[in-house]
Amino acid sequence: MGNNVPSVAGGSGTEELLRELLDKDEPALEPTPPERAVELYLEDKRRDCRQSTVDAHRSRLAFFVRWCDEQGIDDLSDLTGKDLHEYRVWRRADLNAVSEKTQMDTLRVFVEWCETIDAVRPGLFKKVTSPSLSDGENASETVIHVDRAEDVLAYLAKYEYATTEHVTWLILVETGMRMGAARALDVDDFRCNAAQPHLDIVHRPESETPIKNGARGERRVGLSPGACEVIDDYLTDQRPDVTDCYDRKPLLATPHGRVAKSTIRKYVYKWSRPCMVGAECPHDRDPAGCEAATELDRESKCPSSVTPHPIRRGYITHLSRNRWRLM
Repeated sequence: MGNNVPSVAGGSGTEELLRELLDKDEPALEPTPPERAVELYLEDKRRDCRQSTVDAHRSRLAFFVRWCDEQGIDDLSDLTGKDLHEYRVWRRADLNAVSEKTQMDTLRVFVEWCETIDAVRPGLFKKVTSPSLSDGENASETVIHVDRAEDVLAYLAKYEYATTEHVTWLILVETGMRMGAARALDVDDFRCNAAQPHLDIVHRPESETPIKNGARGERRVGLSPGACEVIDDYLTDQRPDVTDCYDRKPLLATPHGRVAKSTIRKYVYKWSRPCMVGAECPHDRDPAGCEAATELDRESKCPSSVTPHPIRRGYITHLSRNRWRLM
């Protein structure tokens, strides 16, 4: 019986045989540019996911495509674990831990999918690492970075266009103003027809809308043409026709009058939850059974939800990194 079993003599012969066997087991990889792979992935994703989820994945993977282009990686079959680590280091410069995890988890899913079309080496997805978050780690998060805020605005622009909630987020993200200043705005403080479109922040303590630093805090904050268009549409079609108890017309209004600070806070808690804008939960929770996703007034229980001030900090951080000054 032993004479019928082939044997390999010598260490070098064994190594050659093992290499041959491994080569036979590995599939032949198909040359695939990163951009094309993302297109195919999104087409496949669209069959089983909401469009908002597809859009969120497209937004995150766009950074990976851009990085590959900058690194001269035009074929995913050349992608290595070292490349994936370098991408994570590059990407984390603009992200907090929660956003980094969301981005890298999406990349891992994408790289694993790429195996199904023989675009990457088998098992490469296991080398995509992301931060481990303890439950509640992000409850005291101090910054919402630009990419995360833009994901929220993109979702609101598509599904909640020109609502009070959309305009509230837009003003906070675009101007970096404090919650109290946003609440203090009147319709007449919106100057879209000025030479430089802007919002006037005015200290009016006599009618219960003081701003931080009093009269010294009064200023103009510029607005982009896109923001002006959204606010114009809000004023034309969506803003409730109300005044406050001082006969002023609040810019941010509900059917009951000027928004309360608690209402602005609720808007921010609500839309800073990743699941609300089509993103995967970074805390491994099932939204269907998560109290923060399903129970009224429990939005703040999501570890990723934040108060309005981190939006301002994210705005300031973005300006600082681009060497601009906050007016």
